[in-house]
Amino acid sequence: MKKIVHVVGTGTIGEPLLGLFTDFRDRMGIDEVTFHKRTPLASDRAKLNHLIRRGAKLAVDEDVRQEFEKLGHEVSLESREALERATVIVDCTPAGNENKEKFYENLTGPKGFLAQGSEFGFGKPYARGINEEILVPGEDRFLQIVSCNTHNISTLIKTICHDGGRDFCLERGTFVCMRRSNDVSQSDSYVPAPNVGKHDDPDFGTHHARDAHHVFETLDLDLNLFSSATKLNTQYMHSIWFNLDLNRDITLDEVKKRLRENPLVATTDKRYANLIFSFGRDHGYYGRILSQTVLVAPTLAVRRKREVYGFCFTPQDGNSLLSSVAAALWLIEPDWESVNTRISTLNRWLYREI
Repeated sequence: MKKIVHVVGTGTIGEPLLGLFTDFRDRMGIDEVTFHKRTPLASDRAKLNHLIRRGAKLAVDEDVRQEFEKLGHEVSLESREALERATVIVDCTPAGNENKEKFYENLTGPKGFLAQGSEFGFGKPYARGINEEILVPGEDRFLQIVSCNTHNISTLIKTICHDGGRDFCLERGTFVCMRRSNDVSQSDSYVPAPNVGKHDDPDFGTHHARDAHHVFETLDLDLNLFSSATKLNTQYMHSIWFNLDLNRDITLDEVKKRLRENPLVATTDKRYANLIFSFGRDHGYYGRILSQTVLVAPTLAVRRKREVYGFCFTPQDGNSLLSSVAAALWLIEPDWESVNTRISTLNRWLYREI
């Protein structure tokens, strides 16, 4: 049978994800890539036609098919047909949980379904390099790809605090997520001044620490995490200040060594977000660095032998894209050695130094 990846949505995650699957489908062992667009818009005409020319097949609802065709789009499938024939469905909309209840739970053809970070509760949370071992073939059909900042937090914790097996030397992790106002592809929701977020979770502060906690909970760990968030009037990148309090002594050299040894971590001496963003624009895929985090080396500090501090940048949603591809390939063929081989074509965008 054909191995078909179907992407729902063409926004800031859906569009580059479609690009990855279409550009590298042969190397990934994918036969066909399809995608669903709900609303016909003249402003999206160039984007959709470019995706179609590259090999992605457009699926739309039957009642708007003629409107898409009037815009000059080649429509290949009706939306329900695309869902039923897909091997994996990747939902990149803010309605993943709603779509799960409405459509996905009743589908028997697809091997699995993915939703993005905002869709808490869609399925087992997953982040590349953190909890691959907990995914069960045939059982875990619904997976939540956690948010880009949750990827960053989880990677910092595992890289610096993991002492092997189920041993983590973390007593408490505190994070301040300084979020960009909106993506450069978006023209709304920009804030004119820093906008501080509420601590609406009594245990974790904001969803970033809560989601990271749930990622490690899949590994039977109960980590003490707390996060705060503020939105800044910039479109460049998210940045995170972190403090990891450990239950054993650690040196700055050991922290740096652990970070250097993780191939999913990039380090930089640059302290300006625009310089990292510019590097991604010039050397990334769709402008994305696919590394999990970009650690700002000059900001690293160890205080009183057990307190680790620093700043890092979150490479837009590049880390979520990498996890989405990995999870989709695993659902198609649940063998991590095979996944690592098929996804290796993307390693060129896993930078170690920026």
